[in-house]
Amino acid sequence: MARPIVGITTYLEAARWGTWVREAAVSPRAYARAVEKAGGAPVLLPPLSPVSAGDYVRRLDAVVLAGGAEVDPVLYGEVPADEEDDGLGGPQPQRDRFETALAQAAVEADVPLLAISRGMHVLNVAQGGTLITSLREAVGHDRHETAGHVVTVSVSSRLGKAVGDRAEVTGAHRRAVRRLGTGLIAVAWADDQIVEAVELQGHRFAVGVQWHPERGSDNRLVEALVDAARP
Repeated sequence: MARPIVGITTYLEAARWGTWVREAAVSPRAYARAVEKAGGAPVLLPPLSPVSAGDYVRRLDAVVLAGGAEVDPVLYGEVPADEEDDGLGGPQPQRDRFETALAQAAVEADVPLLAISRGMHVLNVAQGGTLITSLREAVGHDRHETAGHVVTVSVSSRLGKAVGDRAEVTGAHRRAVRRLGTGLIAVAWADDQIVEAVELQGHRFAVGVQWHPERGSDNRLVEALVDAARP
């Protein structure tokens, strides 16, 4: 049986090879490795024109919206929070526009979608939702900025069927879902009730998680995506 083709969005960064320094579409190896390990065939999607998003989706069996720089608050009617530099740089409008269009195209076409970290924010904004721009200020602590924590998962959700009712997750974040986008429901929460995962009702497979399932040895969520992409 042919492996499902899984498109993975990429970071837009300055990269160096040899004597060259150029803007490049790059991706941490962990994303492609996790997809291949799960039985999929990974392909990288450069953040080009939003008009190409529909063409990508028509040729893909699944999509991964990867992590990276924060989504520009202008897209959901907010102003940037006064936070310390997170090492990811400022907004990337070109990537925001492309990935928002890609998420909308995948939702419309019922193509399986896994939205990771920033990707969950993209999915929520693409569906008309908003984000908390300063999570530390909103909850009064900085525990979300540490690398690992435990989340509670709805056992009846697609996510719960893949990973169980609790999960130890990896991924620091300074923003989170404020208002859920159209059709999205919360399916995992931190101990302070911040939403850690969402799913799109009525879709074949559209899951967004605040953490990084491509890291570490537990690949069950990526496997669930690839299984959903099989004919």
